[in-house]
Amino acid sequence: MDTGNWSQVTEFIILGFPHLQGVQIYLFLLLLLVYLTTMLGNLLIFLVVCLDSRLHTPMYHFVSILSFSELGYTAATIPKMLGNLLSEKKTISFSGCLLQIYFFHSLGATECYLLTAMAYDRYLAICRPLHYPTLMSPTLCAEIAIGCWLGGLAGPVVEISLISRLPFCGPNRIQHIFCDFPPLLSLACTDTSINVLVDFVINSCKILATFLLILCSYVRIICTVLRVPSAAGKRKAFSTCASHLTVVLIFYGSILFMYVRLRKSYSLDYERALAVVYSVLTPFLNPFIYSLRNKEIKEAMRRQLKRIGILA
Repeated sequence: MDTGNWSQVTEFIILGFPHLQGVQIYLFLLLLLVYLTTMLGNLLIFLVVCLDSRLHTPMYHFVSILSFSELGYTAATIPKMLGNLLSEKKTISFSGCLLQIYFFHSLGATECYLLTAMAYDRYLAICRPLHYPTLMSPTLCAEIAIGCWLGGLAGPVVEISLISRLPFCGPNRIQHIFCDFPPLLSLACTDTSINVLVDFVINSCKILATFLLILCSYVRIICTVLRVPSAAGKRKAFSTCASHLTVVLIFYGSILFMYVRLRKSYSLDYERALAVVYSVLTPFLNPFIYSLRNKEIKEAMRRQLKRIGILA
């Protein structure tokens, strides 16, 4: 294919929600409120777990790391989305687009691995309670956390490397609310079947494998809990998993439909709505799910607020 007459695109226009042009300022205020709440909530959980010695357990160790990763996960996309809602020039450079994709996907992958580690932690705590302190030692917790971060940061490298070599000669309008692999690949001026295949394989291994591991953990947990003779014991066992399972269902319920597919099969508005769920809604809900449904975190927050004099 002759590329001699092509002019390389150096920046892209992110269209966002083109059908909602008349309410941009209201969307900006709503998204800003959601973003500030997300950042404050996740930062609060991270600090409370770090400061309260009673929460220095493997489960809350992973919760705090998940909250910390959410800070970067939302910062990768939402600030640019906010800027685009107020600006008529909704542009992003090619390198900026690739960086946004990298951080969004690397931190998203880190979240997948952390959710899997949390499911394994709950499996050991409920199914092997006598061996739990030995099996889930502080050293193993640290190694798992480091592995989650390294695996996440390395995850999108191959996809980013492949897409950075593609020619983009126009159009340059990204039909999405932020830069992402599928809408960017649709703008390339050459065959992208290899990129789509690599993207599908990596996402399938990353998303499906972690989801199946989580599912297996919960199947074992449910089988164990059903053998508990007392109703109170069953409620206590399930209550320790409720927050985590809620987050898993919301997060995986959207990314499975978005990324584990070989070809485009949804409308643009449907894809934008899915993107809002996993990029905005899930990080926003996580602090509420882990704090409102968790008595220990709520009590730890009260202790810390009393310690600094906010509560009497």
